[in-house]
Amino acid sequence: AGGRSAGPPDGRRRSERRIRAAGFPRDKSLRAFDFDANPNIDPATINTLASGDWIKKGLPLCLIGDSGTGKSHLLIALGTEAAMQGFRVKYTLATKLVNELVEAADDAQLSKLITRYGRVDLLLIDELGYLQLDRRGAELLFQVLTEREERSAVAIASNEPFSAWTKTFTDPRLCAAIVDRLTFA
Repeated sequence: AGGRSAGPPDGRRRSERRIRAAGFPRDKSLRAFDFDANPNIDPATINTLASGDWIKKGLPLCLIGDSGTGKSHLLIALGTEAAMQGFRVKYTLATKLVNELVEAADDAQLSKLITRYGRVDLLLIDELGYLQLDRRGAELLFQVLTEREERSAVAIASNEPFSAWTKTFTDPRLCAAIVDRLTFA
C-alpha cells in the first residue's frame, strides 16, 4: 500500500514535454482567444486549423494583420494544439531565427542547424516583417523555408501584408521567392 503517487499518464507527460520543447514564450490556448474582440477571425477556420491536417500535409500558414489582432496568440495556441496531438513543434521569433542561422553559418554549423529545424513537424516563426533583414539573413531564412517546402509545415505571423515585405527582404527576387515558399499551396 506504500507505492508511488501516480503522476500524469504517459500520453500527457509526452505532450507536456513536446510543449516545453517547442519553446513557447507563454501559454496561450484557443479557448482563451477572444473571437469577439477579433471579428475578422473566423472561429470555424481556426477550429479546422486546430485539427492539424495542414501540418500532416506540410502546408504553410500565414497569419497576417495589424498589431494587437491576436496573431501571436493564435500561432502559439495552434502550436500547442499540434504538440498535444503528437507533432514536434518549434516556436521562434524571426529575428532570433535569423541571428541563430548567421551564427551557425559563421561557425560552420549551418547545415546541422537547418537539419535540426527541418526535423520538426511544425516551425512557427513569429514577428516576421517587424525588422529589416540583411541579404545574408534573408538568404539563410530562405534556405530553412526551402528545406521544409512541401514536406514540413511552417506557420508565420506578420504585421505586414506580402506587398510590404520588400521592406523586410530588400532584394525583390529573394522577397518573391520567400513569399512563394509560404504560399505555394
